[in-house]
Amino acid sequence: MALETCRTAATDYLDFLAAWVKKPRQTASVVPSSRYLAQLMVRGLDPADGRVMELGGGTGVFTRAILATGLPAEKLEVVEINPGFARSLRRHFPRASILEVPAQSVSSHAAGERGSYQMVVSGLPLLAMDKSLHIAILSEAFAMLRPGGSFVQFTYSVRPPVSKTILDMLDLDVSRVGHTVRNFPPATVFRFTRRSE
Repeated sequence: MALETCRTAATDYLDFLAAWVKKPRQTASVVPSSRYLAQLMVRGLDPADGRVMELGGGTGVFTRAILATGLPAEKLEVVEINPGFARSLRRHFPRASILEVPAQSVSSHAAGERGSYQMVVSGLPLLAMDKSLHIAILSEAFAMLRPGGSFVQFTYSVRPPVSKTILDMLDLDVSRVGHTVRNFPPATVFRFTRRSE
């Protein structure tokens, strides 16, 4: 078991490094996220409470953590535009739905209905994106989320990766879930929710 875990970690690292070399702004890190960060990302996810969407599946670190909560794989959709990562995700998680589409247009490809998802778990590098993409991605994510649903995002900063101006424009609140130094670089997780709920 330990040997298999080491092999998976080594493969994930090499795949992530190769993706970063090809498209550094899209991948934004030279190493995949740690399992400690993944555990923070899925805090509060209820495996019996409906569908989950993951944005930026990468090597599957967050995907594994989501499924480890007990969520049925059929209730998970993973969005990944990197073809190599998408192929690997399909191989490792054959019962989850892997969507090879941009995060800002998932609603037209999702299996679940708009407004029915409990959580969107985002591994996207928001700090490397411009404000117009922040608006498009968050708008699409909240169109998929049901009332009371949340958008969970990590960042390598201690501050939220979305400006107060955009939060006000989209009528969103943000709260800090936690921070881990057991990730490279250290990371902070934030939860975004609608203000009106």
